[in-house]
Amino acid sequence: MNIGKIGAVLGMAVLMTSCVSKKQFDALNTNYNQCITNVGERQREIQDLKGLNSGLASENVLLKGQNDALKSSLDACLSNSGKGSANIDKLIGEINSSNKYIKQLISTNSKNDSLNLALSNKLKRSLDNIADGDVQVKVLKGVVMISLSDNMLYKTGDYNILPAAQDVLGKVAKVINDYDTYSVLIEGNTDNVPLNSTNVPKDNWDLSALRATSMAKVLQTKFGVNPARITAGGRSEYNPKTTNASVSGRTENRRTEIIIMPKLDEFMKLMDIAPVKN
Repeated sequence: MNIGKIGAVLGMAVLMTSCVSKKQFDALNTNYNQCITNVGERQREIQDLKGLNSGLASENVLLKGQNDALKSSLDACLSNSGKGSANIDKLIGEINSSNKYIKQLISTNSKNDSLNLALSNKLKRSLDNIADGDVQVKVLKGVVMISLSDNMLYKTGDYNILPAAQDVLGKVAKVINDYDTYSVLIEGNTDNVPLNSTNVPKDNWDLSALRATSMAKVLQTKFGVNPARITAGGRSEYNPKTTNASVSGRTENRRTEIIIMPKLDEFMKLMDIAPVKN
């Protein structure tokens, strides 16, 4: 039932309050509000799936182009009578190996994209009560990225996690622990305003790195994330999301990002099954 129909039903319920008890009316109103919430969640999932489908379509175009190039090479070989049948057999073998490899890549990539989408939706539901300006979750280039604002996490120029941010990190850590085959990369980012301090942190490089390691330690010691899965580092002011020319831009650039991604050794396994040319 769409929102318009739900509204019509609720409108009729209001008109009939003389015949319907307050308890029944409250039940209808509660049901209406729940339907509105469910529709909103479905619409967000639809948008995520559209983005996933667009990415797979682009990959399909690329793989089709590679396959067409191999077929063209085969046609050229067949038209050249100087090439022996041995060379033709070799080229056919390479095409078959490449096709098999392409299918494996597509299958693995589709599986990872589906897992990333599920992970992203789980994080969004868990962090639904946090302001969008403080927490952003998105799937980007095969990984799930959580961007946390420094206003929520730290005092100005400091790298110690504020107590108020512990609840947010606890929710993130729960999802990280549920997906225990994934690696976790933590990146600190600053704006371009220099610190020029004689104490630690002395500059934006220090600040971004210390903020990343501070978060890593909280995830490990307070929420039980396996430290062997974590990599922490600082990117200083050199990975801005937007311009530093405005106050709002600098605010957006000051952030710590948690990137959840398949482990590198899984990609190396794919490289091991790649077709080998003789």
